[in-house]
Amino acid sequence: MGHNVFLTGFAGSGKTFLLNEYIAFLRKNDVEVGVTASTGIAATHMEGRTIHSWAGMGINAEMTKPEIRKVLRKAHIKKRIASTRVLIIDEISMLGHRQLDLVDAICRLGKKQNIPFGGMQIILSGDFFQLPPINKSLEEGENKFATESDVWGELDMKICYLDEQFRQSDKVFSQVLNDIRDDKVTVDTVNTLMSRLNVDIGDEIIPTKLNTHNAAVDAINNRELAKLKTKPVAFEMDSTGSPNVIETLKKGCLAEESITLKEGAAVMFVKNNYIKGYVNGTLGTVIDFGKEEGWPIVETSSGKRIVAEPESWGVEEDGEVIARVDQVPLRLAWAISVHKSQGMSLESAEIDLSRAFERGMGYVALSRVRSLDGIRLTGINNTALEVNKDVVGLNREFIIRSQSDTDELREFGEKKINKFQQDFIKEARS
Repeated sequence: MGHNVFLTGFAGSGKTFLLNEYIAFLRKNDVEVGVTASTGIAATHMEGRTIHSWAGMGINAEMTKPEIRKVLRKAHIKKRIASTRVLIIDEISMLGHRQLDLVDAICRLGKKQNIPFGGMQIILSGDFFQLPPINKSLEEGENKFATESDVWGELDMKICYLDEQFRQSDKVFSQVLNDIRDDKVTVDTVNTLMSRLNVDIGDEIIPTKLNTHNAAVDAINNRELAKLKTKPVAFEMDSTGSPNVIETLKKGCLAEESITLKEGAAVMFVKNNYIKGYVNGTLGTVIDFGKEEGWPIVETSSGKRIVAEPESWGVEEDGEVIARVDQVPLRLAWAISVHKSQGMSLESAEIDLSRAFERGMGYVALSRVRSLDGIRLTGINNTALEVNKDVVGLNREFIIRSQSDTDELREFGEKKINKFQQDFIKEARS
């Protein structure tokens, strides 16, 4: 209907799935859409790019008007902003308030309209209970949530709060996650989690170790691969298109630029392919390599055997792919960082939260797993069970506003909603 929207909800409630449906709807109707996210990993889930790259601001959090005009003199950025009718920014919780205001300022100048984002429809998506903006010591002060930006209140957003958890069907586990999310951790919550301390979760598949620190993740994967006495097979990433965009894709894509696999290696699929039977986070073991092409053959935890042929990650603009990388959609999965696990669904995981250093980290790690039975907890500290108390209040506000917006939609009725949609598409195309 053309409203600005904040799309939020529980981890595993389908936010990225819904965004992809809307992107497909817009493209089907020839409406130019900017597909972005605050991180490269999140951007690749939607075949998009980081908002920093899209807006041309790079690592800057603030820019002067002359600096913005210099950015807009770049033909591809000027054209991109001028032609975009809808801008999507996923994982908004990890974008600082200054950065959102800077994107707004760039869009206003680029569109030559002094209204929020130059009049684009804005779709912000994310969950503020998940990982926050990187909080470095800045001269200007704290790097706050995007809700603290000047433009947030000007957007007059409708709130779409997805309240059904598709990832977890385990009621006891869902209650644990909700207790952490609502900042109402009880003795029962702790006892339920501690019941998973160092338990055996079966040997059908090697559970991925989720760790809070990258160095520990790399050490575990390298050590476990070296233990295998089978022949190593290397796979290199292919790329085509704009060199700058290729570099962005490489950094954001969970697939490795170069990956060495062996028979017996624990691996994880890092892309969704429902036809072939895997999603981002599907775990398995390399059991062989194809006789002709040599692609890895992976046996998943369900016993399904999949030939892991290369997948593509690309960026599309004006209906054309401007850059693309191709690689087998796997990464070593003895261990992965909590940060890189965002957006994944795991059947099982061995989780070490003994060195959790950021509020929300425990919620992100635990909510990746589909059921309590799939968790082996090796350590936990108090920070792991904490969430930002300000976010608890924000969350209550979002739920109330979402219900109000839902009631308003019901009052419109289907015919009136369809008319709004038709008018928006007609206006957006023009």
